[in-house]
Amino acid sequence: MADKDIDAPDWIDQDLLTRDEAGERLDEEIESARRRVAELESSVPDQRTADSLEMVRRRLAAMENVRASL
Repeated sequence: MADKDIDAPDWIDQDLLTRDEAGERLDEEIESARRRVAELESSVPDQRTADSLEMVRRRLAAMENVRASL
């Protein structure tokens, strides 16, 4: 049986980001998370705000770690 090409384009060539592109997108997300941290820190403290702040801080730390490795 002969190999038949599929009609769809090769997704690998179209969907991969370069390290620079990934870094730029990550930088944007990091800045957004930093703004969110500042917003939460300036809001009225309650348990929901504290929980949200903790989650955003963890996400920010994770993104910063990944960014440092690019």
